[in-house]
Amino acid sequence: MTGEVAVLGAGMHPWGKWGRGFVEYGTVAARAALADAGVDWRDVGSIVGADTVRGGYPGYVAGATFAKALGWQGARVASVYAACASGAQAVSTARAQILSGIADVVLVVGADAAPKGFFRPAGGDRADDPDWLRFRVLGATNPAYFGLYARRRMAVHGDTVEDFAQVKVKNAALGALNPNARYRKRVTAEEVAASAVVADPLRLLDICATSDGAAALVLSSMEFARRHGAGNPVRIRAVSTVTPRFPNTVLDLPDIATDSAVAVEPAAETFRASIARAAYEEAGIGPEDLSLAEVYDLSTALELQWYEDLALCGEGEAAKLLREGATGPGGRIPVNVSGGLASFGEAVPAQAIAQVCELTWQLRGTAGDRQVTGARVGITANQGLFGHGSSVVAVR
Repeated sequence: MTGEVAVLGAGMHPWGKWGRGFVEYGTVAARAALADAGVDWRDVGSIVGADTVRGGYPGYVAGATFAKALGWQGARVASVYAACASGAQAVSTARAQILSGIADVVLVVGADAAPKGFFRPAGGDRADDPDWLRFRVLGATNPAYFGLYARRRMAVHGDTVEDFAQVKVKNAALGALNPNARYRKRVTAEEVAASAVVADPLRLLDICATSDGAAALVLSSMEFARRHGAGNPVRIRAVSTVTPRFPNTVLDLPDIATDSAVAVEPAAETFRASIARAAYEEAGIGPEDLSLAEVYDLSTALELQWYEDLALCGEGEAAKLLREGATGPGGRIPVNVSGGLASFGEAVPAQAIAQVCELTWQLRGTAGDRQVTGARVGITANQGLFGHGSSVVAVR
C-alpha cells in the first residue's frame, strides 16, 4: 500500500451550457475548493491541471493556465491529458508530488467548455489513430459505440431496454437532488421509452450529453492536514491508472478491431475489471467494503457494465442487482448518487475530479438529501481513450 493523502477541499462550477470559457469555470471551482479547505492560494505549492484539448492552446497547458488565472505566485505546475480519465491522472500526479515531498498542498483543477453534439476527433489525417479511424472508416460516433455495448449486453446477458431505462430513472432522481447537476428533473421509464432513438436500442435519455463545467480538489500531506486542524479528513488511499493487456479480445472504445489471440492467451479479466482490481489491491479493500461508487455512465448500459467490472456482482448479474434496488438510494451499494453523467453530461477534464468531489462530500456526511448513510469507503471508475483508465478509492 502507498501512503494516503488528505482531501482538504472540494469545489465545483455547476454543469450546463453557459457560453463562457473553461478557464472561468475552472477558476470558480478552484476558489470554491480553496475556500472549502480553508487554504490560501499562496500556500499552494503546486497546481495540476487536467487538459482541455478543444478549448484552444491554453488548454494544453492547463496547470499554468489556471495558475495565471488565480494569480502567479510561484507554484509548480503540471498538465495532464488522458481524455475522460484526465482528472484522475491529475489526482495521481498531485498525490505523487505530495508523497515525494515536492509539495505539501496541491490544487487539482479540470474544466471544459464542450462542443454541442457528440465529440469528434481533432482535424487532420492520422491513420495510426484508432479514434480517427473509427470516424473515417466506420463513421462510428460515440453513441454508435454505446449502442453496440448495449446490444452486446442484451445478447450475452439478457438485459432489456427496460433495464436500461431504470438506470436513467434512478440517476435522474438523484441528479434532481444535486445543485451542481445540469439536469435536475426526475423522469419515468415511459419518458425514456418515448424519447428519440439515437443508436438502437438506446434512446436520447439513455445517453449522456456534452456539457460545460468544472471541478477542483485541494490535496495535502497528512502532516499538513493535522497542522491545519483537519484531524480526520477524507483520504485518497488508491489511484489506479493501469493499461490494457495484450491481447484485448473485447471490443473497446475507440478500437474498431481486437488484438489477435492466436499466439497469446487472453488475460483472465477485461481492461475495465483490471482497473478496479488494481485499485482494490492498492487500497487493501474489496468490493464488499464499499459504501458507494461513482461510475462512468456514458450510457445506461455502460453503468450496468461497471457493476460487473467493479465486482459489485457476478458477470451477467448487473440487471438483477439494479432490479433489486441494491444500487439505488438505501441499497446495499448505491451507484452514482451524484446523478452521474446522466444528470451532468460530459465535461471531459472535470468529470473524474467531480467523482472524487462527490465521494468527499459523501464521506464527510455533507451530501444533503442524497447522503448515503454511514458512508466510509467510496470508489470511482472512469475510462478514457487509448488505454487510459482510472479508479480512485477514498476513505474516512
